[in-house]
Amino acid sequence: MLPKIIEYLKDKKILILGFGREGQSTLSYIRKYLPEKILTVADKNALNIDDSFVKTICGDGYLESINDFELVMKSPGISFREVSVNPDTEITCQVDLFLRFADCRKAGITGSKGKTTTSTLTYEMLKAAGFDARLIGNIGIPVFDTLETLESKTIAVIEMSSHQLEFTHASPEAAILTNVYEEHLDHYKGGFTGYVNAKLNIVRHQNENNLFIYNATQGIDEYIDPKEIKSQKIGVTADGELPFEITNEHLLGVHNRQDVLFARQAAKFFGADDTACENGVRNFKGIEHRMEKVGTFKGVTFYNDCIATIPHAVECAVEALKTVDTLIVGGKDRGIDYSEFAEYLAKSKISNIIGTPETGHTLVNMIKALNPDKNAVAAEDLEQAVKSAYELTEKGKICLLSPAASSYNVYKNFEEKGKHYKELIKKYGID
Repeated sequence: MLPKIIEYLKDKKILILGFGREGQSTLSYIRKYLPEKILTVADKNALNIDDSFVKTICGDGYLESINDFELVMKSPGISFREVSVNPDTEITCQVDLFLRFADCRKAGITGSKGKTTTSTLTYEMLKAAGFDARLIGNIGIPVFDTLETLESKTIAVIEMSSHQLEFTHASPEAAILTNVYEEHLDHYKGGFTGYVNAKLNIVRHQNENNLFIYNATQGIDEYIDPKEIKSQKIGVTADGELPFEITNEHLLGVHNRQDVLFARQAAKFFGADDTACENGVRNFKGIEHRMEKVGTFKGVTFYNDCIATIPHAVECAVEALKTVDTLIVGGKDRGIDYSEFAEYLAKSKISNIIGTPETGHTLVNMIKALNPDKNAVAAEDLEQAVKSAYELTEKGKICLLSPAASSYNVYKNFEEKGKHYKELIKKYGID
């Protein structure tokens, strides 16, 4: 008997769109059960796939063939902003099919910021309570990679990006929306509204027995009719009641406290008690590139917060760390309005603001116009920024890399940028 997902796919003409980590995972999973099924893989880059039953479409026009297929397995990073899809072509993705067909329990977490921390905390709490839990999805593990090991009692904790949710037609039992801020404005039809609507697919298909946990400090009524939400609802604020203290050094700041509260509500929904939730918080090891303490070099403590791609996340990190003397910002310009962020930085107690291309240079100019006395300097790249940080940062204080922008103008992703930053710190930190 074939798995439900394969049964759904076996007779369809399928295009695997994008051949990164998720596209490769999709091909591997289908091929295990349908070894001779004709499949097509489309990618902007040249492909060399050793499979005689796979056709490839490569180059700049790789999106033009979408409507020739019954079903398109879309990789998350590909934008459909300028793409028209015929009604008889189904656009789906791994997360969508996992939610629809995987025989396990499911918790889904999305949001502009905090989703990785909240997902990991939920997972740790459920593990501490003795559940068979898996941490998968946007956190770096394609959901298809776990299908062979799941049981009906397994709780899949799925971090979900807006890109994964854009074409999703099912929702998890417990859904968390941590927050929504301006991000990915260049990806969606309708800009910010399109982005929020994609996020809200996490709750649109829930039923009366499900739970929606949301940020009570942000109104979502303008984006979704409350009558459309059929599930139970719990609003969470950062100052909500918590029956234990958070003593984990990796969870500084009010934003991390709110993430703990989000995770606790989800874990309790599945049956975890507060003792397990507290133990889960204690077991949390931190997230690489999220307020990650790199170390102290030449008297300066360096933090890597490369995952902070929007201004609000940077402000949260600055306020949590308290003694930030130098802030490094900058990355790809995606059309975010930085005027309020520039005012925040111009008035802040941060002594030195170092901007890297592209948005960092824009911010430096804005800050200088607002506060000529603020030491705001433009660096040609991250290496020059780190060298300047060593020269400018007061001993005993913090240098924080928190870009408030994506990294795609120079790096493959924020992970690559964060790793380069850590290498540069150690390179120039040797006496």
